[in-house]
Amino acid sequence: MPQTKPQIVTIPKIQDRRGNLSVITTGETVSFDIARAYWIHDIVTGEVRYGHAFRQAHELIVALSGSFEVSTECAGGKFAFMLNRPDRGLYLPPLTWREISDTSSNAVALVVTSTSYSADDYIRDYDIYKQIIVQVQ
Repeated sequence: MPQTKPQIVTIPKIQDRRGNLSVITTGETVSFDIARAYWIHDIVTGEVRYGHAFRQAHELIVALSGSFEVSTECAGGKFAFMLNRPDRGLYLPPLTWREISDTSSNAVALVVTSTSYSADDYIRDYDIYKQIIVQVQ
């Protein structure tokens, strides 16, 4: 059964004396096929990133370095998550509004997603997002 709310996902970590290695894989770490990966870095402290939702894309957001808060809204409610560990990610199902805030100066956010980039998949207007969510419920 597909997840309908944002949730924290544990990313496998292989540890040894030299350091740690974490791996994200389709079917194990995430339930969706990974089509794209990108990262957000050099985030200006105090700025808010995102402010959008996706119609179709599933995502996993990971704090590779530093920390930041992800505020979300979906049909299931509003949730906030502090990401600050590279072995924990935040799964976001489609139709989840999100914003990134409270970033540390060294924050790097890795995002893996189930779709290639498509401007048509973005919902950037919060009022339109709210109308879509009402129709879905």
